[in-house]
Amino acid sequence: MERRVKLKTINPHITCKICGGYFIDATTVTECLHTFCKSCLVKHLEEKKTCPTCDNIIHQSHPLQYISFDRTMQDIVYKLVPKLQEDESRRERDFYKSRNMPCPKDITQNHDDDNEKVMEAHAESDFHRLDEQVNVCLECISNNFKNLQRRFIRCSSQATITHLKKLVAKKILNGIEKYREIDILCNEELLGKDHTLKFVYVTRWRFRDPPLRLQFRPRVDL
Repeated sequence: MERRVKLKTINPHITCKICGGYFIDATTVTECLHTFCKSCLVKHLEEKKTCPTCDNIIHQSHPLQYISFDRTMQDIVYKLVPKLQEDESRRERDFYKSRNMPCPKDITQNHDDDNEKVMEAHAESDFHRLDEQVNVCLECISNNFKNLQRRFIRCSSQATITHLKKLVAKKILNGIEKYREIDILCNEELLGKDHTLKFVYVTRWRFRDPPLRLQFRPRVDL
């Protein structure tokens, strides 16, 4: 016999303890596994180094590197809450429109010869071609690394910094498994491995023209 469950009974498990709303870009603290909206958690971590729920210290100096986008949780929330995804997309477009700025979802690709996919193997079968796309410029800031032959790429906004590290490792270190030897920065700030490009664009590049400019260098142990 099918049992119906009311959404309100599930709400405590799919709402952010910081803003009280449903998870948007659900992000989980890797140390304690508590989940929040990504923008809420990042703003919280600008002033504190502790989890908003259990108050455990996430990391003394780099807490943003110990949070991770929870795609499974976000998919669950979008499936459970009617029209949440559509409403969030509309609010995002209204936000940019009110500031006379182009919405990243509407930015069309410049047909530049330097543009390429993140993974050349997916050129003919791009599994994320329906995702919101982000134009990225990847530049080397170290004499120990050579520059990419093609610095401009276009990829899914859901791609993470780890994906970019693996791309760079494959191109200049001749081994995708060497991605841990690479740091990626934006505006001279080290980016967390699980940050999505959408999150980086909104939080670090919101009021600047595309492409999103990122830098890479050999890993520096702090």
